[in-house]
Amino acid sequence: MAKALLVTESTLTDRYQTTVPDAVRKALQLNKREKIRYTIQPDGNVLLSRADTNTTDPVLGSFLAFLADDMQNNPQRLQAATPELASHIHNLVGDFEVDLNAELDEKDD
Repeated sequence: MAKALLVTESTLTDRYQTTVPDAVRKALQLNKREKIRYTIQPDGNVLLSRADTNTTDPVLGSFLAFLADDMQNNPQRLQAATPELASHIHNLVGDFEVDLNAELDEKDD
């Protein structure tokens, strides 16, 4: 088992809130309003880490790499989307518009 670099405690309030100890904030380089990630392990231990918003999804990255590899190695499998498929997709989503560059509301995080 690895030796801990830092061991500290905090207390839960009546509203189940806590203050992240100064030493932890400094070690993780956390600032006000930044997010924290809690990872609960099977043995019951909890890892606390920065929730970096610029991290990439390893599953998505692997899937996209798989698709790129498959398209490169099997171009004969590629097919153009048909007008029927485009119409079906439009019927599913209707006139709903999405701004992929818009910031998420706190409730959507």
